[in-house]
Amino acid sequence: MTATCFVGTNALVYARDASEPKKQAAAAAWMRRLWETQTGRLSVQVLNEFYVIVTQKLKPGLDRQSAKEEILTLMAWEPVPIDAEVMRRAWLVQDTYSFSWWDALIISAALRSGCRFLLSEDMQAGQDLFGLKIVNPFRTPPDSFLS
Repeated sequence: MTATCFVGTNALVYARDASEPKKQAAAAAWMRRLWETQTGRLSVQVLNEFYVIVTQKLKPGLDRQSAKEEILTLMAWEPVPIDAEVMRRAWLVQDTYSFSWWDALIISAALRSGCRFLLSEDMQAGQDLFGLKIVNPFRTPPDSFLS
């Protein structure tokens, strides 16, 4: 597959969440496949949310050093920064689709990175947002999109 896939925060977190074994396995499968195909993308916002959740909210979570190391590895995906262009498009997304501000920023960053798919449990699976398709990683295996 050459189409890129933007990883939302929940998919990234569940890959580390041992308290949810089914979701952990599904998220881990997506992450493995995205690494293998080099088609994963994310944003600085997602990395920030990931850091806070896995170091402060997840039980058992990661220690800060392990979380930092994982984020440094994920930097290979060249995370999209939240800049003026991303914010302007996020306003359009929010006004058009009534998403929360934080979700609109993620959608905008996914669009900015040229992704065809966005992994998210929180948004409506199958929804098309300006050419970006929402995929629930816990209902859809990566092979159905990334083969």
